[in-house]
Amino acid sequence: MDKIIIHGGRKLNGTIRISGSKNAALPILAASLLTDEVCEADNVPDLADIGTTVALLEFIGKKVERRPNKVIISPDKQRLSDTAPYDLVRKMRASVLVMGPLLARLGHVKVSLPGGCAIGARPIDIHLDGFSKMGAEIELSGGYVEVKAKELSGARIVFRYPSVGATENLLLASVLAKGPTIIENAAREPEIIDLADVLNKMGAKITGAGQSTIHIHGVDKLGGFKHEVIPDRIETATYLIAAAVTKGSVKLLHTNSSFIKAIVRKLVSAGLKITEGPDYISAKWTKNLKPQNIRTAVYPDFPTDVQAQWMALMALVPGSSYIEETVFENRFLHVGELQRLGADLRIRGSRVIINGVKRLSGAPIMVSDLRAGAALIIAGLAAGGKTEVLRVYHLDRGYEKLEQKLRKLGARVRRISY
Repeated sequence: MDKIIIHGGRKLNGTIRISGSKNAALPILAASLLTDEVCEADNVPDLADIGTTVALLEFIGKKVERRPNKVIISPDKQRLSDTAPYDLVRKMRASVLVMGPLLARLGHVKVSLPGGCAIGARPIDIHLDGFSKMGAEIELSGGYVEVKAKELSGARIVFRYPSVGATENLLLASVLAKGPTIIENAAREPEIIDLADVLNKMGAKITGAGQSTIHIHGVDKLGGFKHEVIPDRIETATYLIAAAVTKGSVKLLHTNSSFIKAIVRKLVSAGLKITEGPDYISAKWTKNLKPQNIRTAVYPDFPTDVQAQWMALMALVPGSSYIEETVFENRFLHVGELQRLGADLRIRGSRVIINGVKRLSGAPIMVSDLRAGAALIIAGLAAGGKTEVLRVYHLDRGYEKLEQKLRKLGARVRRISY
């Protein structure tokens, strides 16, 4: 077990490079199951979730070579396995993204049902409804979901909710289906566009990615790809907020500020000075910030994956504000830990009421999920004294070289094993 020790109170200053997007890389790696040709993904972050995906691809029958921030996937076995076992799927919900490509390639797939997690149940019924509309038969038994289809047929699929995972899974399935598929009320995230770009490089025919309606015309066969994964927008937002909470000045390279317009607007409204360039964004604290209310929603609105980090910032902004969470039903587990540091927070249903305090004080705190962990790190950077952050393995799922990047910005932070 590792923990991160922070001696807070230092302003973050300096320049760092933003890593590739984990949430874009995972479905792109799954897309390699659609072909027997070599697939090469660049700008892939070195994270625990990437390691889990690589292990799953190898189990299914791919040869995977990992180089620094690069993954090369090629055939290893003559026939792919149609099963994604519990031991791998339990580590990461995104493992269900192998369902679409394996169903399209093999006509059947058996995947362990992903369990719930700390931030909510996140069922996969939207995925399964889409497969069913394309002609698949679905059976649930023994903790596994088995999906079969002699031939997938294009269909009109209307999501009741714009699920990112379901949009990705249906894209991965429909590119080899017979005839046209239309996905309505699709997710619009940049990661969806990145996946569609990869699939089109492989020979797919997809239009409308990034809009609420996506059109796919199935093809008979797909080839390999070479692709650079887009930068991580959530990591970008996290470091901007860390600069704001520590009253510092940071420049983030190799990123795309257009991915986080809703967050940038709120930071500017709060009083942070933001400078945007073609592949960078800078944040500089110049004056006391003003409280800002937020309501999480699907892209392009304020993302739920930045809700916890925003709470850490508002906890130190004088005045009253609130955060309303509309995406996940149980995403306030970080509230109790922030309160241990001295934050004045009250949960009222789907809202947290925040009364900004002058200072936070270091204390032992525990991470419940990935983004909650980022919020606790941010709070620890601003808190006086020593903060010990436990269960940091959650952070290893989504933040590459976290301590190294923070130290480069001047933070006093280190990881120790215990």
